[in-house]
Amino acid sequence: MTTDTTVRPPPSEASGSDFARLSRRIADAGLLRRRPGYYAVRITVVAALYVGGWAAVALIGDSWWTLTVAGFLAVIYGQVALLAHDAAHRQVFRQRRASEASGRIAGTGVGMSYGWWQDKHTRHHANPNHEELDPDLDPDLLVWSQDQARAAKGLPRLIGRWQAFLFFPLLTLEGFNLHVSSMKALANRSLKHRALDGTLLFAHFAVYLTALLWLLPPGMAIAFIAVHQGLFGVYLGSLFAPNHKGMPILTGDDRPDFLRRQVLTSRNVRGGLFTDIALGGLNHQIEHHLFPSMPSPNLRKARTIVRRYCEELGVDYAETGLITSYRQALTSLHRAGAPLRHPLAPA
Repeated sequence: MTTDTTVRPPPSEASGSDFARLSRRIADAGLLRRRPGYYAVRITVVAALYVGGWAAVALIGDSWWTLTVAGFLAVIYGQVALLAHDAAHRQVFRQRRASEASGRIAGTGVGMSYGWWQDKHTRHHANPNHEELDPDLDPDLLVWSQDQARAAKGLPRLIGRWQAFLFFPLLTLEGFNLHVSSMKALANRSLKHRALDGTLLFAHFAVYLTALLWLLPPGMAIAFIAVHQGLFGVYLGSLFAPNHKGMPILTGDDRPDFLRRQVLTSRNVRGGLFTDIALGGLNHQIEHHLFPSMPSPNLRKARTIVRRYCEELGVDYAETGLITSYRQALTSLHRAGAPLRHPLAPA
């Protein structure tokens, strides 16, 4: 299995290609250089808030006010997950070993199997929004195209009819799904460092549940888990939903060159510093997919270069506001489920 989520174009596509010319412009602007100072501050702040959140749970103790801390920790868990993402892409450290160690530590902090997620995310980056090749388009609960809707059975068939309306409520389960998928992946013998991931996952859940049951009455502990994991799932889903949902879906041999494959299937979200922090730089999704190892604080500067270059090539560059991005994603989901609402309608 892969150990690096840095996706590079095949050599046949790189030399003298449209992407190669863009890459030279980006490199000349110094945007691929590491930002150790930025990441030192970001990691320190997020780690302090993580520890501080759990300290607040201990200090508040047997009080329903702890549920407000659960909401706070849901956001911090999302920020830790974003750090794991950046580390896996070698945005933080250039060396593979340091990147893997830091990414695994951050992943463990939110109850995620780093090896499972890394493999899944690498395949997504190689073929974003490809119906057969992108694991993020697997119809395990939702259907992403009308072809998937026609073939759907079980829960996807039941949910798919009204999935656009159910999308955000279902995100409350995404945190739990992350944990369950991580645990299920441990049965895969091809998972690299499977024993290590399993040990770290069991340790995380043991400490998490023991701490809550020690500090809170059982009923309050269950409520804390529901609020914490539910809001964590909503935050995670809200981070990734604007990026590709509602963008063109590729099928079969429909695989444009590397630059177009990444640009045409991705959407940027407009915003300022707060948007960059809240979405962890993933609001610059086009630039991130073109240059996965680019440190997230450099993505905003790269946007100007990439957008101008796409205009020169006549390549569509999608960018919307956050609310519009969600509306487009939900519209796409509703359209994908149409065959389930109108099974006798012509294709």
